[in-house]
Amino acid sequence: MNEGVTKHLLATKLYIPSTRLGLVSRPRLVERLHRSLGCKLTLISAPAGFGKTTLIADFGKRIAESPNQYSAFQNPQLCWLSLDEGDGDLIRFLTYLIAALQNVVADIGSDTLGMLQSPQTPAAETLLTALINEIAIAPQHIILVLDDYHLVDAKPIDDALTFLLERLPPNLHLALTTREDPPLPLARL
Repeated sequence: MNEGVTKHLLATKLYIPSTRLGLVSRPRLVERLHRSLGCKLTLISAPAGFGKTTLIADFGKRIAESPNQYSAFQNPQLCWLSLDEGDGDLIRFLTYLIAALQNVVADIGSDTLGMLQSPQTPAAETLLTALINEIAIAPQHIILVLDDYHLVDAKPIDDALTFLLERLPPNLHLALTTREDPPLPLARL
């Protein structure tokens, strides 16, 4: 990723949280997460303190340790983006999303990132189309976790995610953790 961009990004937003010692193993939920890879979206929605982030982080650790036997997603790479209230800006959101993806595929999203940095930023649909095309040619399966989606209360981000989900390339799976169901067309997915 462009060094001028990365020095302005908070690196810890892109770290997969480490699992704690004494973690209560939830093998049935982890198995359900494995099985959900056959769908476009995994939605983990529960109130605060129910272990959403811990569950998906544990899943990421387990998927790295053993092959997935439940879906066509073989040896997926998991990338992470912890969201906050400031991620309601589309340019910021996409910049961080690309940075998360680049943690598993080095140059993915580079063309889209260049478009984001241009003096006249293209329309959201143009940016998302470029990003989807770049993801589609990635050599591996990717699981993109967007943690704490409830903190992003912005229609442009909901619209962007809807556009992405409706055109999701077969090598990408999206996982959201949230305290409430997001305003996305879940029934269509």
